[in-house]
Amino acid sequence: MIILVIAIVLLGLVTYYFHRRDQRKQAAASTPPPAEEKPAPPQECCGQHLVCERDSLLAGVSKAIEYYDDEELDEWKGTPADQYTPEQVEHFRDIFYTLLPTDVPGWVRSLQLRQIEVPEALRDEILLVVNEQRNIDK
Repeated sequence: MIILVIAIVLLGLVTYYFHRRDQRKQAAASTPPPAEEKPAPPQECCGQHLVCERDSLLAGVSKAIEYYDDEELDEWKGTPADQYTPEQVEHFRDIFYTLLPTDVPGWVRSLQLRQIEVPEALRDEILLVVNEQRNIDK
């Protein structure tokens, strides 16, 4: 009986994960392409930003704010990166790990446009994913 309950719970979690992933893919596919061409990005990145402007994360190409089921993060607008509680950092981490790797740069851009600083404890993890995406895209 216990094994059956555990199996049902695990099946529910897996189904939820794939359902959410499919919803995000559909939302991304239904987004209309931009009307005007993007300017060519600079050839060199200064390396001083959490995510390089070269990849258009805050380079003024898109000023539209996109939400990733993370509207609740708006309450931390203006909070310094080193002032988050461990619970708040975990909340950011939970959202981060539900994103597809290809969505991470857009999520960071969205946070920047919403003036929400990424907790310092999460920055290295985000940079790893963004750098991995850059290497895949090359």
